[in-house]
Amino acid sequence: MANKQSWIIWGLGACCLSAPVLAAVESPFGTNGIDALRLHQLPYNLIGRKIAIGQVEIGRPGRFGLDKAVSKNRSVTIAGAFLRNELAKSNSGVDPHAYNVASMMVSTDKGFPGVAPGARLYSSAVGYGKSLGQPQECLSAQHIALQNGGDVRAINFSFGEPLNRDPRPEAVLDGNALLTLCIDWSSRVHNSLYIIAGNQGKGGIPIPTDNYNGVNVAFSSRRGGIFNKVDVSNLAAVSEGLAMRLAGKEINLGPRRAIGIVAPGNNIPLRNPDGKKNKVTGTSFAAPQVTATVALLQEFGDKQLRTKQPNWSIDSRRHEVMKAVLLNSAEKIQDNGDGLRLGMTRTLIDKQNKDWLASDAYNDPKIPLDSQMGTGHLNVFRAYQQFSAGEWNPTQTVPALGWDYRTVNTEASVEYELAKPLKQGSFVSITLTWDRLVELNDRNKNGQFDAGEDFRNRGLNNLDLYLVKADDKNANAEAVCSSISEVDSVEHIFCPVPATGNYKIRVQFRKKVNEATQAYALAWWSVPVR
Repeated sequence: MANKQSWIIWGLGACCLSAPVLAAVESPFGTNGIDALRLHQLPYNLIGRKIAIGQVEIGRPGRFGLDKAVSKNRSVTIAGAFLRNELAKSNSGVDPHAYNVASMMVSTDKGFPGVAPGARLYSSAVGYGKSLGQPQECLSAQHIALQNGGDVRAINFSFGEPLNRDPRPEAVLDGNALLTLCIDWSSRVHNSLYIIAGNQGKGGIPIPTDNYNGVNVAFSSRRGGIFNKVDVSNLAAVSEGLAMRLAGKEINLGPRRAIGIVAPGNNIPLRNPDGKKNKVTGTSFAAPQVTATVALLQEFGDKQLRTKQPNWSIDSRRHEVMKAVLLNSAEKIQDNGDGLRLGMTRTLIDKQNKDWLASDAYNDPKIPLDSQMGTGHLNVFRAYQQFSAGEWNPTQTVPALGWDYRTVNTEASVEYELAKPLKQGSFVSITLTWDRLVELNDRNKNGQFDAGEDFRNRGLNNLDLYLVKADDKNANAEAVCSSISEVDSVEHIFCPVPATGNYKIRVQFRKKVNEATQAYALAWWSVPVR
């Protein structure tokens, strides 16, 4: 990215990375990308109807009827446009980058439809200026979270804050920047999943990529027409020396991993506000694909609730559940056609052309996420399969595919016994997510963040995740597979079953840091013996 004055807050994948489209290309939302368009069609018919999602950026997309910039283009409908926590003024704060991001989510253009063209998008512009920073960004995020009667399922951040503007002395990426704390607080209080564009390029915009409760997104590029390689522009430490130089400045301080998932972001075709075709590149355009995916899944979930389907509850609206579903259904290693690798359609490789099986996340139980790939590549149809399997109670045996939202007490465990034996050599994918506890120091007791207020970080309880043999009654016995990070708010298992037999999943509350009861979401995908 070009260098500009340090007070300018960047949007990732800015318009300087764009170039006119010379020829039509296959949509990144098709089968070679995130496979979302399938859900738009029958029998699924999912486009995000009545589901509210949000967007916070420095600028905002133009709104038809309010802004001249989109007077000839109605393909992006904005349900609400704001300047921080007030209504937007006509022709003020309109930004083509924000418009492009919005179009990825809700465009109704027939040639370039968004991932969730039926969703209701609320967008707030923070504004430009030296006096504007994290407090105003937090106010904007909170305002968006309170829209639609306080029911906004996911909020997109395709921008961030540079560390050199953080007022803390010797600021580092330790999770304690005001905006980072704000996002983790809002996730819990407003029950909205924050989707954050991952840091990109040296001297990037790392805050709030050090959050715990959201999902950070890296971007992929095409090889042979398929989005299956982490793009070289993504920032990640690839050597010990580089890691030491970047630690705390561009990547998280300590061993905690930042990236949760990968989505397409290289040469993405779309339309500009004036209706002209364009191509864009960057994590800015990967993140909104994940945000809009939440809208598709939530439309399905609300249908299930409305028709009172079994194994379904309002837990389906929990942000922890959406996070677990998205991460657990992500693609790592292409299936050979026998289903043993969970039917995955691609092998994702990192910038050094290594796949998941060569990663430290695969080989070290203390590392749940790959530094570049997270848990893998977004596949919206697989996320639908994971989510549609329903919620299952650990008081009875559970199917090979499903999810749950529950609580666990200190030094206790919850076990999920799989109803059918698992097949030798097949892979099991299991993801556990829970929140860091951040509280608002609410000086005026109005229940909302106000300028001048701050947050209290109460830390992260330590939960662990195990796959064990079903007849194993000893909580301390050796597990078949485990994820035992001491610092992450995610545990993730992807491992082969060593022998055909009966297994169970164990969620263990290992160490109390704040409260004695911890809410969590769990998603699992396995291959039973037929």
